Amino acid sequence: MGSSTDMIVEKRHWTRQTDWLTLRTGGDPLDVQLVLAFGAPEAIADDTLRAQVRARYPNARIAGCSTAGEIVGTSVCDDSLALVALTFAHTTVRLVHRNLSPGDDSGTVGELLADALAGDDLAHVLVLSDGLRVNGSALTKGVQRHLPSSVLVTGGLAGDAGRFQRTLLWMDDTVMDDAVIAIGLYGNRLQVGHGSLGGWDAFGPNRIITRSEGNVLYELDGAPALQLYRDYLGAHAADLPGSGLLFPLNLRAGPDARPVVRTILGIDERQGSLIFAGDVPQGYHAQLMKANFDRLVDGAQGAATAARESVGEREPSLALLISCVGRKLVLKQRVEEEVESVRDVLGERPALIGFYSYGEIAPVAGSRTCELHNQTMTITTLDETE
Repeated sequence: MGSSTDMIVEKRHWTRQTDWLTLRTGGDPLDVQLVLAFGAPEAIADDTLRAQVRARYPNARIAGCSTAGEIVGTSVCDDSLALVALTFAHTTVRLVHRNLSPGDDSGTVGELLADALAGDDLAHVLVLSDGLRVNGSALTKGVQRHLPSSVLVTGGLAGDAGRFQRTLLWMDDTVMDDAVIAIGLYGNRLQVGHGSLGGWDAFGPNRIITRSEGNVLYELDGAPALQLYRDYLGAHAADLPGSGLLFPLNLRAGPDARPVVRTILGIDERQGSLIFAGDVPQGYHAQLMKANFDRLVDGAQGAATAARESVGEREPSLALLISCVGRKLVLKQRVEEEVESVRDVLGERPALIGFYSYGEIAPVAGSRTCELHNQTMTITTLDETE
């Protein structure tokens, strides 16, 4: 099962034009313990593709999700399926999932997932979640509440190519929607790095959230939130909720508090409300944000630097990149620059793979508190120590 010191990573990529390409050769596919797979909704739903993955890795646990774009090395792709197959030398893997039924509390779902993964040697939890119906911040808090302080949580919310209709989760031989998968990694040799940064600029007046409930925003300064957003977006308003990705909301508990960013996932015309990927607490200060091209790329580079510094100078075996779809929409033809900046920092050794998401889960910069982020590049690195 691999060498005595290193985890082994195989990386493969499927497109209609090329079929399967092996971009990095791993060890014996029969030894693979975990496959992480990210793809277009149509690829995740394709029975033939999933059967091909299972045939190659018959003994592996499989976890994946649909995306708003796949990250493969320093390339950003659409309509493809990207995977890494991991063979650990000293780490074991467990997968659990919970379905999200109407009315379910996302925080409770997170607690149940954490409880199911409990173990003395739990080293890390990676979460892949539905991207549209979950309250990502409540989910993250729920998972973290029932974990030891030594265990960090990273991951992301699935996408559906920017359609905002239906995201998919893939676990072993089943495809699900309205679900959350949690991957537990166990062992004292696992080395996990993390980093998450944005690169957006706030603009316009600083308003107060005067009415909200969970991740639903009803009023800003006493006025309907949806109408205020429409006034600011102008011609972009006709394309809501998708165009809202270009103008996320900057939230602060107070004028000097640390900000968090929230992205619109949906709108409710009847209520005049906006539905965000995570909580938008009543009483918080809120300000619209817009993109700065160079700062977005710098943010990705900063996330990579933080991930590397969190574990020392050794180049990791794997870097999982989860970036927000809003960044992809803004960067357009320059989108690969943010991935290239990560490679420049992390070096040639790690296999790079990931996806564009509807929300990113990672520790807050400078702390061990894990939160849902929006509009960030979030990086999780994995390696095993000797």
